[in-house]
Amino acid sequence: MSGVVFTVGNSLMGDDGAGPLLAELLETDGAEGWTVVDGGAAPENVMHVVRRGAPDHVVLVDAADMQLAPGEVRRIDEAQVADCFLISTHAIPLNFLIASLKETVRRVTFLGIQPARVEFFADMTPAVRIAVVNLHRRLREGRDIHDIPAVA
Repeated sequence: MSGVVFTVGNSLMGDDGAGPLLAELLETDGAEGWTVVDGGAAPENVMHVVRRGAPDHVVLVDAADMQLAPGEVRRIDEAQVADCFLISTHAIPLNFLIASLKETVRRVTFLGIQPARVEFFADMTPAVRIAVVNLHRRLREGRDIHDIPAVA
């Protein structure tokens, strides 16, 4: 396995479902060189699947409040994940998840998608849905995710 797209989020909470939507798109229409694992709202419960595959690279995708326009996608440094940007709908903080992955994975990249609305039973906003579709297209086309700007 060369790379894993490890998605996180809760589909019942509006834009927090960005990760699971990306997983669904990749399961239906995969991207060469990438395997997808949907961590849902409790990614720690499936992290063993990611680690067992011994990937070279893990791309972790989740909604992240970066104070940007809804649907903006950015790479977020591990230290920044610990400091801010977290939408706390998950059982464990994502910086712990990243640290655990780094014990066995050479390269971990966190991609945040700026949500507009994170509340129970809300629909995903069009801006976030478009961002997820565009990210799926980028992966399918084999384009480098490191061309995505880093958050300031």
